[in-house]
Formats: sequence, structure tokens, C-alpha cells
Amino acid sequence: MKLALSGGLALALVSLPCLAQSSAGNVTLYGAIDTGVEYITHASAGGGSGMRMPTLTGGQLPSRWGLRGNEDLGNGWRGIFNLESGFFADSGSSGQAGRLFGRTAIVGVEGPWGSFTLGRQSTMLTWSLMDADVIGPSVFSMASFDSYIPNARADNSLAYRGKFGGLTVGATYSLGRDTSAAGNCGGERPGDAQACRGWSGLLKYDGGGWGVAAAIDEQRGGPGAAPAVVVPGVAGVAIASSDSRDRRYMANGYVHIADLKLGAGWLHRRIEGSAADVSTYLYFLGATYPIGSWTLNAQASRMIANAYQAKGTMLVGRASYSFSKRTAAYAMLAHMGNSGAGAVFSVSSSSIVPWSPKAGQGQVGVMVGLRHSF
Repeated sequence: MKLALSGGLALALVSLPCLAQSSAGNVTLYGAIDTGVEYITHASAGGGSGMRMPTLTGGQLPSRWGLRGNEDLGNGWRGIFNLESGFFADSGSSGQAGRLFGRTAIVGVEGPWGSFTLGRQSTMLTWSLMDADVIGPSVFSMASFDSYIPNARADNSLAYRGKFGGLTVGATYSLGRDTSAAGNCGGERPGDAQACRGWSGLLKYDGGGWGVAAAIDEQRGGPGAAPAVVVPGVAGVAIASSDSRDRRYMANGYVHIADLKLGAGWLHRRIEGSAADVSTYLYFLGATYPIGSWTLNAQASRMIANAYQAKGTMLVGRASYSFSKRTAAYAMLAHMGNSGAGAVFSVSSSSIVPWSPKAGQGQVGVMVGLRHSF
């Protein structure tokens, strides 16, 4: 069965109006290109400002292109596949650590009891946020606190997802969650069944104009695994053994009040490292409201990482204008407030050193951009 998708994150996984179907095989080419210019204050330890095209993300959505298709197998069942490649519009280079199809590479079957897929794919943490996160994977988003949120994918994974009335259930299991040079935790190791494994689960209920979701997402450590980053730009927690794990618990919900939509959630992250354990808490509350060809979004999020003496509060506003179903322009304004000796959160999820502020200093970000889907 197919899931009905809405909200900011849904745009990042599902093609917007697209179109080329072949007469043989029902194959569709789709994609989106999104970029613009952002200005950031206090973009270095020295306090200077900076202007750039985002490097690690798009503006409102990640840029990508993909192929997907299906074949009727009879009795309500279909064979399905999806290949999706992410890229950086500022340079044209591949995203997801240089993978050809880093966003999705799956084959599977879909029918009355749901879908079963194999390959590289999103975990259930992503699916849980589809409706509650109104800002989605934009340049100013919760990814500024936790870059895994818009990038919750696993290599070598098996996934099931089905919808029964208003209830959606799902699960993934990865035999080796990250085979890239950056992650270096391929798993599938003889003699250590837990090394670099990963799994996730989802329960979601959508009623008449409202919904709630709960998800859990765990990544096991292993020899050579990259440290679990808590504060961007700061040394992470070592997870170099299969006994160590990086786990996230998510609870969220949304409600429609006439044309107004409200979304809120809570994310608890627990890292049981090789030498230390760390917990963080992330809260968010957002709203979206359409006015003709305009869509207005606002969201507040709060990160608490006491082990790093770091707290951050981010406020984001976005106005999008749709010229058509495929082309839109947008403007975003955001403020990041940092408090604590270790608080160096950047307002931009595209930031890398030296674009982060000095500890305890806030940042303001402004971006204007253009998005086209096909």
C-alpha cells in the first residue's frame, strides 16, 4: 500500500510533478533542483559575516534526480524499484559521500499487505517526521542540531511498511548500515553479528485532520566506525565496538485547524559509547499556513546537550511563492541562540568550520532561493 505524504519532509522523498513514462516497464524520471544564496552573521570564530550558496544542502529541499518504476504481478501485487541520486547544485558534485544513488537504491514488492524492499533506503525515523516537521530538510532546520535527521538512511537494509486504515507500521534492519569511506562501518563481519548493524521501527496513526507517530532508530558501532557527533564541529563520542550504540527515540504529532497546521515533537538521543555515554534532547513546534500561491512556515526548536555544556534555540520563518506546480521561489529568516561553554550550533545545516560561531554566540541567517521540480 502507498502512504499519503504531506509536509516538508515528504517533498524530499517523493517526486513533485514529474514526467516521463516509458511504454514498456512504467518507468518515471523525476527530480528537483533547489539552490539560492544565504547570508550568515558571526560566521567565524572572529565574528565576521559571510555569504555563499549552500554547500551541503539545498535551500528548501535537497537537490536530487531519480528513476522509479513498477510492474503489475497480479492479485494486487507489483514489483517496484527506486533509484535516487542526491547532488549539490552549487558545484554539481554528488551527495551522500559521493554515492551514485545515495538517497535511495531499492528493489521490492508492494501489495495489499504493504511493501517489502531491499537496498539503501530511509529508516523509519524519516517516515515518522513526514507530517509533524513543517520545515523539513531545509538549510535552516533541525538538521542544524542533528544532521542525521534528514539523512536517516541505511545501506544493506531490509524494510517493511504497511498502512491499515489509519494505522501505519514499519521496520528496517540493516546488515551493515554505512559502507562509505566517511562512515566506514560496513558491518556484515564474520564473528561479530552486531557490528555496524542498524534497525528502526515505526507506529503512526492518522485520523481526521490529526495524527501521532512514534519511532526508534538504532545504529550499532564497530571497528572503524566514525564517532557519533553531538555538537557539529566538536569531537564526537567513540562507538568503536559492537557493544556501543547510537539510538534515537522520536514522538511527534500534528493537527489541522481549518487551513492552519500545527506540528510538534520530541527527540531523545542516547549514545552508549566505547568510553562515555551521552544523552541529548531536541524539541520542536511549528506551523504552516497557505494563502493563495503563498505558503508560510514557522518553527522553533530547542537542543539540550548537557554533557557538552551546550544548549541551542533556533527560530525559523519561511515564505514560499509558487509560480506553478513545479517552480517556486522562497525566502527564509532564522536565528540561532547558543548558550553554554560548548554551544557552537550554526543556524545553517550546511555549515562546516569556519562557518560556525564561537561558543555561546548567536547567528542570524537569511536565504533566498529558487526550486524547480520535474
